[in-house]
Amino acid sequence: MPEPLTGSCLCGGVRFEVTRAFRSANHCHCSRCRKHSGAFGGTQARVPREGFRLLAGEELIGVYRPAEDAAVKAFCKVCGSSLFGAQWPEGEEISIRLGALDGDPGIRPQCHSFVASRAPWDELPDDGLDRFDEGAPRR
Repeated sequence: MPEPLTGSCLCGGVRFEVTRAFRSANHCHCSRCRKHSGAFGGTQARVPREGFRLLAGEELIGVYRPAEDAAVKAFCKVCGSSLFGAQWPEGEEISIRLGALDGDPGIRPQCHSFVASRAPWDELPDDGLDRFDEGAPRR
């Protein structure tokens, strides 16, 4: 990436930048992402930890950890924006909600994951992407 890609929460209290290319991206339809977003689920991409830098708002980030081995949901405690997931903040990769980015991430979602637990009203588009009943395989 020639220039850092910036991102933030809705209120601007949490700001970050991405300096490395994303490794993968997906649309997740699991019940946790659905309830966290209030929509079909979430769309996110993963970047190596060394390609991510938190610029402001560390104290504003709340983390919901549903179980010992489950992916977390990290959000801004002021405006509620969904920001990060997976093993935030200690994982080898940072999972970033694409809606929090200010520009083009240079990657497009490659699949739909957890489609077996999608909402009854969630009709998957005919977009040609792979679909996985559970989590997507690591790329």
